[in-house]
Amino acid sequence: MALGNGSFMTHFFLVGLTDHPDLQLPLFFLFLVMYVVTAMGNLGLIILIGLSSHLHTPMYFFLFNLSFIDLCYSSVFTPKMLINFISKENIIPYKGCMTQLYFFSFFGISECYVLTSMAYDRYVAICKPLLYNIAMSPKVCSSLMLGSYLMAFCDAMTLIGCMLRLTFCDANTINHYLCDIHPLLQLSCTSTYIIELEVFIVGGINIIVASFTIFISYGLILSNLLHISSTEGRSKAFSTCSSHIIAVSLFFGSSAFVYLKPSSVSMDEGKISSVFYTNVVPMMNPLIYSLRNKDVKLALRKTLRIGKF
Repeated sequence: MALGNGSFMTHFFLVGLTDHPDLQLPLFFLFLVMYVVTAMGNLGLIILIGLSSHLHTPMYFFLFNLSFIDLCYSSVFTPKMLINFISKENIIPYKGCMTQLYFFSFFGISECYVLTSMAYDRYVAICKPLLYNIAMSPKVCSSLMLGSYLMAFCDAMTLIGCMLRLTFCDANTINHYLCDIHPLLQLSCTSTYIIELEVFIVGGINIIVASFTIFISYGLILSNLLHISSTEGRSKAFSTCSSHIIAVSLFFGSSAFVYLKPSSVSMDEGKISSVFYTNVVPMMNPLIYSLRNKDVKLALRKTLRIGKF
């Protein structure tokens, strides 16, 4: 077993989601199905939006990026998670662990800001329709996406820089199914107060600011919908917005529980909560943002019709 400084730690052991042998195989098939649905759903949306010219609008530009992020995000840790369900020794190299943590943070933070951009896009489309073409011009959309990725890059670099400064002693068993921040902090044999404060600040900014902006946007949207005279139109709009709000609430709520949690919350509770923002939400997003959408259904029918000839 490697001792001493983090740079000399050669590997970690991942405990996984559970250590009960009887649950390993059922969980393997459950998460395999979830990953296949996630990959096919997001990849399908990426291809469909790319091929359908009438989907080349701001809304679908953001949805294209959300699908790309969700596909990459879930692929960072799920394959390793699946292997660990059926493997006796769940080992991950030190460099592999830090790489997984970086990309996990990068895509997770990117999703926060893409969801924020999508909420702002819907706010402008519903509440300020006459200004939509100006407010959501290609330049503005590109700037929002570039800003999302830059924020994610800077914050992920800050977090990974903190983790690389950790000193590990003889403990190298991570009580999680992936290399996450808090389980790694528990393994450090030196003070982690400053690093925990930095993680709390970065997590707080990304989660609180993004979720506050999203819920303000949807609050204004719902307020505007109350003035729609058509009962059928109002009901349909409420149904669409409510499904979006549920997905956003699951993502930010479970993230806040894990990264802004009090010390009294156990790591096992954190693992269960993390399943929602790591596995459930990336699977739900393509279903929520596409299957309930007439434009996507029309584009799918046209694409399938062309494919037959």
